[in-house]
Amino acid sequence: MLFRRHTSVIHIVVLYERPGQFLWHAAVDPEKTQEWMSLVEDRELQFGEYEGAYDKMEIVPTRLDGVKLNIPKDPSAFLQQIPHARFLECNYAQARKFHTAYGSDQTAEGVEFVGKAKSLLSQGRAVLDRIGVRFWMSSGTCLGWFRQCGIIPHSKDVDFGIWIKDYKDTLIPAFQAAGLPLKHRFGKVEDSFELSFQSGDVKLDIFFFYEDDDIMWNGGTQARTGKKFKYIFPRFSLCWTEFLDMKVRVPCETLAYVQANYGANWYEPVKQWDWKNSPPNVQPNGQWPEEQWSEVIQLYDVR
Repeated sequence: MLFRRHTSVIHIVVLYERPGQFLWHAAVDPEKTQEWMSLVEDRELQFGEYEGAYDKMEIVPTRLDGVKLNIPKDPSAFLQQIPHARFLECNYAQARKFHTAYGSDQTAEGVEFVGKAKSLLSQGRAVLDRIGVRFWMSSGTCLGWFRQCGIIPHSKDVDFGIWIKDYKDTLIPAFQAAGLPLKHRFGKVEDSFELSFQSGDVKLDIFFFYEDDDIMWNGGTQARTGKKFKYIFPRFSLCWTEFLDMKVRVPCETLAYVQANYGANWYEPVKQWDWKNSPPNVQPNGQWPEEQWSEVIQLYDVR
């Protein structure tokens, strides 16, 4: 709601508590944008252009110029969230159309995997939040959210993306301390870094993304040959969403991200996927020198 008296404007934003234990506000109806902007006389609105998501906060009373008000107990933490609060709702209408067209895997195996993947996603999120590393849902996990608002039952893994600039040396020990042993470590921090952790029979793959002019990319390594691959994406930013009752990040430019990885036919389910050849954004990226293999190709026996 927007109220104006003479040259003063009061903007009231209503926050709702979501199942994922965070606060959410709606966006201004696009049809009313011009009307709103005329009310504020082209002054910038801090809230309302997009939907927003915020951590739950404790509110405390205060006084401002003798007026009793309530404010967040930690104003700095709240203010820091504002530039990065944009929220994307999953397209539930699209998900219903997908399930109508292709069905929903309700086999015991499919349902069991979805449960395990949800648990692993929650574990991975907890570890990265604890050490202060941003991540987003990538690859098949991102596709499942975008296309069908759920986990793809035949994907067999969970996929995270992390900026390489956000990598911390404490990341691997933190996952291991949480009971998620390292399955493989490929590449170097400065080139094509990739990690995989194991939880029972489900993997958590973490792809580290590099920025290069107008593109972003992550690398891949073939353990048997040392061949390197590069997966190229158009530049993207990060938004919040709610997935399986969790507040997690996805690329804001989700369609472009998914199309880069899965092509124009991303909407159609594919069960046979070759990570070296199937993605339309993959290209050869040379080969690791054999004398470096012990450093850049590390496989671990996880039982």
